[in-house]
Amino acid sequence: MHDDFDCRANEFWNDFYTIHENRFFKDRHWLFTEFPELAPKCGLNQESHPEGSGKDGGLLGGLDQEQSRDAAALLHTDGDFPGSSATYRILEVGCGVGNTVFPILKTNNDAGLFVYCCDFSSTAVELVKSNPEYDPERCFAFVHDMSDEEASHPVPDGTLDVIVLIFVLSALHPDKMQASISRLARLLKPGGVMLLRDYGRYDMAQLRFKKGRCLSDNFYVRGDGTRVYFFTQDELHEMFAEAGLEKVQNLVDRRLQVNRGKQLTMYRVWIQCKYRKPLVQPPEAQG
Repeated sequence: MHDDFDCRANEFWNDFYTIHENRFFKDRHWLFTEFPELAPKCGLNQESHPEGSGKDGGLLGGLDQEQSRDAAALLHTDGDFPGSSATYRILEVGCGVGNTVFPILKTNNDAGLFVYCCDFSSTAVELVKSNPEYDPERCFAFVHDMSDEEASHPVPDGTLDVIVLIFVLSALHPDKMQASISRLARLLKPGGVMLLRDYGRYDMAQLRFKKGRCLSDNFYVRGDGTRVYFFTQDELHEMFAEAGLEKVQNLVDRRLQVNRGKQLTMYRVWIQCKYRKPLVQPPEAQG
């Protein structure tokens, strides 16, 4: 049973995005309130990439908008990998159809920004690439299975400022979560951060699952074959700590949502985390 869902996971997610395309999820403009690291001129840029943040306002700070666009085109086409000359790099894992990526690109006009985004579903990645707002000079979308430790990434280790995981870790089999987080942590620069928002234990969605949908403790399969896990704060902290990251934030966001049209009251439980890679790595991590 478990093996079947693992082997066919990409099929289930491809079917999901084929049916819903870009209509299911709304753009996540709340991200910039919860995670200011994704907003323009955020402080992390100066901390994790000091060489790109001089008194002139950054590498391209003195240029007007048109010049900045031209410079950005040159900035991101040289080097050994996409965005290799960028001053600030963000990766979103589990990007879906771009409901996080496109708000980031629209909100942040810094020419030094480059955004990478990946998804297990090739259908989702094609929808991102076909979006009129997709700009290969500022963004690189690719198909990737984060649970595959041997899968390659388009960037070398130690090159990312921010990694974003929004309702994606919960879709993995629990046995694969730790290795996935540890592998992603290697991509971060010293001082870089991993940002997560995901389902918390006893969220309304968990309580509404019917008998027969539970695969293992707190791990369920939906009617369409996609899976979801419901976390505690301690579980997530242990995962990030094991990956060598330090806690900046780990909180529970409890909200009461009222759908007046359907006369439903929904008790939502989400967990939000922010963990940083230490500026000085322990000797075993440096090897």
